[in-house]
Amino acid sequence: MQTDPSLGPADDLIGSTPPKAPDPRPPRSGPRRATARFMLSHPLHILSLGFGSGLSPVAPGTVGTLFAWASFAVLSRYLTVIEWGLLIAVGFVGGIAICGFTAKKLGVDDPSPVVWDEIIAFWLVLLMVTPVNLAGQFAAFIVFRFFDMVKPPPIGYFDRRLKGGFGIMFDDLVAAFFTLLVIALWRMSV
Repeated sequence: MQTDPSLGPADDLIGSTPPKAPDPRPPRSGPRRATARFMLSHPLHILSLGFGSGLSPVAPGTVGTLFAWASFAVLSRYLTVIEWGLLIAVGFVGGIAICGFTAKKLGVDDPSPVVWDEIIAFWLVLLMVTPVNLAGQFAAFIVFRFFDMVKPPPIGYFDRRLKGGFGIMFDDLVAAFFTLLVIALWRMSV
């Protein structure tokens, strides 16, 4: 008596669901691009991208810092120094998660469109130099942008070594510290 040979792996297909067709789209490789659609896809992206200021195709960090300056001028009408301090502290701690989340979704360690770090750091600078006139605020802006863009030691060290949301936020906090140090030294020399 002869028996039918086993069909092998094909036996497993009997009674099972057919395999899914492959996805015709090419697999996503590399980092995503921050767009208005990406920003509006999640509320945390709106914050981390500075309400759209980080979407600037030219110098998003500078545009984000300008947004910080304008928003500081508007919000200062309503917030006390203590409330500003709380907002900056909560913004820094929350910014670790917010910026880390958006960076992970974009697939980049420290994406340039993420400007929440510049906003919080420059709010701190403006809070510490207030009261100061428009020229003083502009000088603080220039000094802060220098430290944030050039990243002299130890800012560059922290920028290279610290990763994730904390790294994104911390190097700008150090840039704010050096900005305040330069302003304090300048005030002492005059």
